Amino acid sequence: MAEVRDHIALLANPDAGKGRGRDAASTALAHLRDRGAEVRIHAGRSAADTAALAAQAVAAQPRALVVVGGDGTLSGILDAVRGTGVPIALVAAGTGNDLARALGLPRHDAAAAAELALTGVPRSIDVGEIRTPAGVAPFLTVAALGFDAKVSDRTNRLRWPRGALRYYLALMIELMRLRPMDFVVSADGEQAAQRPGTLIAVANTASYGGGMPVAAGAAPDDALLDVVHVAPLGRLRLAMLFPLLLRGRHLERPEVTHRQARSVTVRAPGLVVYADGERIGEDECTITVQPAALTVMVPGEETHD
Repeated sequence: MAEVRDHIALLANPDAGKGRGRDAASTALAHLRDRGAEVRIHAGRSAADTAALAAQAVAAQPRALVVVGGDGTLSGILDAVRGTGVPIALVAAGTGNDLARALGLPRHDAAAAAELALTGVPRSIDVGEIRTPAGVAPFLTVAALGFDAKVSDRTNRLRWPRGALRYYLALMIELMRLRPMDFVVSADGEQAAQRPGTLIAVANTASYGGGMPVAAGAAPDDALLDVVHVAPLGRLRLAMLFPLLLRGRHLERPEVTHRQARSVTVRAPGLVVYADGERIGEDECTITVQPAALTVMVPGEETHD
């Protein structure tokens, strides 16, 4: 049996959260060293580099792997870390930080988040997996299919303006282009059925986009996916649904259906699939869940906003 070394590995994405990752990593590192921990630092310069460094870090069997970055940073290294038994301490430094929100992790205090590597409680959570013609990708929060995915895609393709204005411009463009999606859906092996709609969200956690509770009540450790389907809507009705979405009240509306499943397959002409803020594939996807595939260090009794 390999010797378990009493050190902590710190994996940082300096570019996460428009540069917030760099400051968060410095704060986390300083806190852990002040607490007397031996810390080994790994900083990736690209997604592939970060995944390779994650594999090296867990191979050395650290006490915990501190990941500094956003939801996309962690989902990008899942192939290297899930199933290894090395617990993750997530220092949220991304744009949305929806996994940290779901697990009650500190989202505005890098030192408190890093402290969980030393004193947190291990919690096993599920990992989603998306299979598309482009390949297989794991995810942690919500897979977006439809209007919301197209807004994300449009935002990433726009070069102007910067910041939040780019998202709002993408939202306006996609609202003007709004058309129902001809979804064909099958869940848990049921016969595929035509389910036209505006969007489908397949969720492991409740929120995406920095706190929008599209699947209010979804739990990341129940071995189930929450599938939310929004019926075809015009521009005005979709705009009127957004305030309800922000409060998690949209699930009460007749045009919104919600069910749980272990597997769901969706296809549609023009389908774009996003998860954890990253484009995964297009045209068709099958989404499944791997129960208790990742261990994350979380607070004990206290919670954080």
